[in-house]
Amino acid sequence: MEKNGLKGVGTALVTPFKPDGHVDFDALQGIVEYSIEGGVDFLVVLGTTGESPTLDFEEKKEVCRAVSEFNHGRLPLVMGMGGNDTASLLRQMEKTDFFDFSYILSVAPYYNKPGQRGLYAHFKTFAEHAPVPVIVYNIPSRCGANIEPETIVKLAGNVPNIVAVKEASGLMVKIGEILRDRPSGFAVFSGDDSLTLPLMAMGADGVISTAANLLPREMSALVRSVRENNLEEARKIHYRVSEALKLFFEQGNPPGIKAGLHIKGLCGNVLRLPLVPVTGNLYERLAVELERLDRQ
Repeated sequence: MEKNGLKGVGTALVTPFKPDGHVDFDALQGIVEYSIEGGVDFLVVLGTTGESPTLDFEEKKEVCRAVSEFNHGRLPLVMGMGGNDTASLLRQMEKTDFFDFSYILSVAPYYNKPGQRGLYAHFKTFAEHAPVPVIVYNIPSRCGANIEPETIVKLAGNVPNIVAVKEASGLMVKIGEILRDRPSGFAVFSGDDSLTLPLMAMGADGVISTAANLLPREMSALVRSVRENNLEEARKIHYRVSEALKLFFEQGNPPGIKAGLHIKGLCGNVLRLPLVPVTGNLYERLAVELERLDRQ
C-alpha cells in the first residue's frame, strides 16, 4: 500500500481580499469552483500563494472552513501549517480543527536557519504529533536553507506520517537524487510551475501549482499528458503557457497570479502589506498574454 494518495495537480489557492482588506469569500468560492471545473486533483489552502503569513489564526480557520464547505468533499484538501518555533507550531496544531483536510503542507523553518539535523528533528517531531499525513515543503529561497536530499529521504524512510515533499528549490540534480532514492509510495511534487514537465519526466508525481488558480485546465492537461507518456503534447502545453508562467512570477508570488485573476474577473487585485500589486507595465503584459492564450 502506498504511503501517499495524492497525485497530479494541486492548486495552491490564493486568498482573495476585498478593497477594505477583509477576506473575499465569494471570490474564494469562485476560484475553488474554477479549479475543480478545470480538472485539478487536490486543493492546497494557506500556502505561500495564500498569503498565510498575513492571516491571523481566526482568519485561517475561517478560510479553511470555507474551502471545506465549497469543496463539498469532491477533492482532497491540504492545509498549510509551518513555522520556525517547533513547540509553538505543535501548540497551534492542537488548537486547529482540520475539518475534512487530509494532509498538512509544512514549510521548512525560516530565519533561524537550522542545519540538517535540526531540520530532521523538526519535521520528525511535527509529523509524529500531526493528526494527518505531512508533506514537507522545501523552498530555500524563502527559508534560507535547503533540505538536502539525504534529509528528505531519511524522513521519508523513518517517519511513516511524512508522505511527500513539495520541492521548490529548483535544484534539479538534488531533486533527482530524491526521486532516485525515495522509498516506494513517497511522492515528489514540483513547487515550481515552470519545472513541472522536466521534473515529471524524471519521475515526479505532479505539481502544487500557483498557476492552476488561473490555468487549471492547462496545468491539468500538461500533467495528464506526461502521465500518459504523451510527451509531445506535454511539450506543446509547456511552451504555450511558458510566457504566462514567467510573467506570473516576475514580481513575486502571489502579486502576479492575483493580477491575472483580476484581469479575468475572478478576484480583486488586492494584497496585504508587505506585498503590493504588480506594476502597471507588468499588468498590461499579463493582460496581453492571457488574451493570447484565450485565442489559442
